[in-house]
Amino acid sequence: MEEGALLVSVARRAVEHYFATQKLYKPVGQYLQEKRGVFVSIYTHPAKELRGCIGFVKPDMPLDEATARAALAAAFDDPRFPPMTIEELPRVVFEVSVLTPPVPVSSVSREELPAKIEVGKDGLVLETPYGSGLLLPQVPVEYGWNAEEYLSHLCVKAGLNPTYWVYGEMRLSKFRAEVFSEVEPRGAVVRRQ
Repeated sequence: MEEGALLVSVARRAVEHYFATQKLYKPVGQYLQEKRGVFVSIYTHPAKELRGCIGFVKPDMPLDEATARAALAAAFDDPRFPPMTIEELPRVVFEVSVLTPPVPVSSVSREELPAKIEVGKDGLVLETPYGSGLLLPQVPVEYGWNAEEYLSHLCVKAGLNPTYWVYGEMRLSKFRAEVFSEVEPRGAVVRRQ
């Protein structure tokens, strides 16, 4: 849990630091040097509406640096939203999802594919010749989706027809995530189940 609180702090500090200096925040110390995939989600508070979410699937950077970079991207570069303003900062909460390395979903018939997905535990990455998409494991729970709906929304996220997973050329991988979130802006950090 201490690591989760540190990561959420890094995410918030990265955005605060950027507003103050227009530079990337560089955490001091060796505490989060393991290379892991990470996503930062920003939500309005108290409405809990998504304000930005971007991250890195592949473990190419130390966790602290990846978290800082993902936080800036979620705040300023998510194409679904305008860049965050400094006035919004006291009214948002930060959530950090630390990913396990993605593993391919074993070859099964398309009809059996939903049974290979544990809703609420598995995040999904879809790669196709026409686009790619990723959904974090907490997303289908938030929307009440079953495995088929989860796959359909993943296809939509990739810019494809919702039924593409039934017939299309694709590579599907799944991963798990440890999710840490502020309860309120600058407040306590909890681990989400």
